[in-house]
Amino acid sequence: MENTTYIAISRQLGLRRSMDIVAHNIANANTSAFKAERMVCQEYLVKPEATEELAFAQDIGTARDLSAGPLTRTDNDLDIAITDESSYFVVETPLGERYTRHGHFQLDPDGRLVTGEGRPVQGRNGPINLPTGDNASGKIAIAADGTISDGDTVIDRLRLVTFQNQQQLRKAANGLFIAGEDQKPQDAENPTVAQGMIEGSNVKPILELTRMMRINRTHESVTRFLRREDERIKDMINRLAKQTTA
Repeated sequence: MENTTYIAISRQLGLRRSMDIVAHNIANANTSAFKAERMVCQEYLVKPEATEELAFAQDIGTARDLSAGPLTRTDNDLDIAITDESSYFVVETPLGERYTRHGHFQLDPDGRLVTGEGRPVQGRNGPINLPTGDNASGKIAIAADGTISDGDTVIDRLRLVTFQNQQQLRKAANGLFIAGEDQKPQDAENPTVAQGMIEGSNVKPILELTRMMRINRTHESVTRFLRREDERIKDMINRLAKQTTA
């Protein structure tokens, strides 16, 4: 008698998780380089008896929408947007290499190219040091392939990497990602970047609000079903009690 209720509750738990993910997406609609997430579910079958099969809803994780976000022009020479969908900047941290698509960079007091949190951005030759003040001979230019130049002098080239399975990258703080031990970064073959631009979030707020309303309607529908099921069980118990005492 309780199997129907258990199955419905498993669906309710999945809907709650879906709502949390949609709310998180909407909250990050203006976060640079943020990737929308979707919940991944699967049917979980059990056979309590040889002639019976029950199908539960099982939340097995989340998947990221890896499509590139829209580009916003900032005209800041140190803002760099990755325009392909698979490449990542490499950032050095005290815990090792981390990866990001958020290209809002700046210079630290030593002239190194760093993230907003002060983490060095890596080039092909290690941390990128840019000339400043009297040492600069011209405007810093960043080519589409990531080559950084000071006037006619080539300084370095941004290290851009990709992964065999981007979905396995784990999220860290400040828009960074962590690669597992079995996820080795590979140099991107044909990366493309745009100077003076920032990649925006790929979240589409209208679609997320539509998903939120659909989740809410489904939740209400399952709630009504559970209420009816509860009333059916109570009615059945009352009838059995009356037959027993008759």
